[in-house]
Amino acid sequence: MNILYKITQTKYMKTSTKIWIMIFIISLVGGAFTTGYIFSAISIGASGIAINMTLPAWIGLIFVVANTISGNILYFRFLQTRKFNAMLFFSTIPTTAMFGFIIFTLLTAQNNQNQIVEVVKVALRINNTNYNNIYWAILAGIIYLIVMFFTFTLVSRPVRKIEKACTKLSYGEVKSEISIGGNKDFKEIEYSLNKINDNYKQKDLQLTKTHSEFEKYIPKQILQIFGKKNILELEVGEKAQKEVTTLFCDIRNSQAVSSTLSMEENFNYINSYLNLVSPIVRKFNGYIDKYLGDGVLAVFTSADQAINCAHSIQKSIIQKNLENKTMPSLDVGIGINTSDVLFGVVGDEIRKSPSIISDTMDISTKMQEINKKYGSVIIFSKNTLTSLSNKVDLSYRYIGTIDMQDNNEQIPLFESLYAYKRQKREKLEQNKTAFEEGVRKYNNAKFEEAKQVFEEVYKKEKDDKVCYVYYNNCIEKLSPPQIK
Repeated sequence: MNILYKITQTKYMKTSTKIWIMIFIISLVGGAFTTGYIFSAISIGASGIAINMTLPAWIGLIFVVANTISGNILYFRFLQTRKFNAMLFFSTIPTTAMFGFIIFTLLTAQNNQNQIVEVVKVALRINNTNYNNIYWAILAGIIYLIVMFFTFTLVSRPVRKIEKACTKLSYGEVKSEISIGGNKDFKEIEYSLNKINDNYKQKDLQLTKTHSEFEKYIPKQILQIFGKKNILELEVGEKAQKEVTTLFCDIRNSQAVSSTLSMEENFNYINSYLNLVSPIVRKFNGYIDKYLGDGVLAVFTSADQAINCAHSIQKSIIQKNLENKTMPSLDVGIGINTSDVLFGVVGDEIRKSPSIISDTMDISTKMQEINKKYGSVIIFSKNTLTSLSNKVDLSYRYIGTIDMQDNNEQIPLFESLYAYKRQKREKLEQNKTAFEEGVRKYNNAKFEEAKQVFEEVYKKEKDDKVCYVYYNNCIEKLSPPQIK
């Protein structure tokens, strides 16, 4: 009992292991005194094997079962404390020893006369006139091979888990904690793999944060246009062509307003505009390609999104002007065009900047000049109009063309009437047919007829700035040239 006490007091041993050791030792000692009763309960007669279990025999059987179970549990726990090579060696000893004992017993059964052998001979029908002992030995050998196969499969299971975990780690696919199991060696490997996995997670998290920060300067839409998954894949000199809708929005009379403000007030004034426009652009899945002082050039992959964004910007600016009386009112002009655009990554390896490198800015600038000249709010090209889906709720009118001198192209322009309050919009819609007739007459140099049309339209709506500009243009065209 003193030995039992010392064993169970071993440092670092699990409580459950201590309990199993106590059960093993007690059952071993108890079995040593009671196993004989089990064999005594077994007798061999003419009719075969007879079993007559007495109370001591039952107690002995309980000790044997308890000793077998506790012994196996302790043995497996012992294996877990060994290194892998020792674990492989020790895992084969019990099975091999048992197999050797069984083979020896079977092969010598015909010559042995003890009680255990006699029971085996009767149970397996082995006698001097047959070869049943050979057959049973062969079967025992097959069973031994099967048991050894499953033993090695079970022992090497952690190795397969390590292989699988390493494969996933190599592709950065592991997200949850890695579990290997097995003995002492594998616990250390499991710890190391989880440390590697944690490093992957930390780097992945850091990369995600870095990517999110870069998206403030290089939006994800740019990556989609170039067919890239992350910013690091962009190379200087890369180009991509895609049909997009560009929206150019700037503050009108910004120079005049700026001259009345201090430097700090001017900074806050421009920022209030940008802080209003930028979130709306993102809301409609666009991104800002350039900040141009008091203007922004936004890009959309859908004409619907660009038009809806323009209307939302105008409504928000009207609301802001109503709410903020301390700063000068914001007044913007918006030009929208749809075309094939060439995107390119410019700069050098230290600083790369993906941006539009085609003539879109020329078109946007000229559209804004028309916007300022006519006093309109939102205008868009024919390409944008034809690209709109039926889902867009839109009221518009034709207001003329832009002449592109580089290729002699004329781009038809349209004005969104939804940029105005309801009362004005309804009057403009009522006069739409007559106004557009006047524009066509003006384009065909029928200035007198156009003047009469614009005069009638203007009488019905005095706040029609575009009509007023056209009317004055007709007067200028009809006036005789002055001699200098």
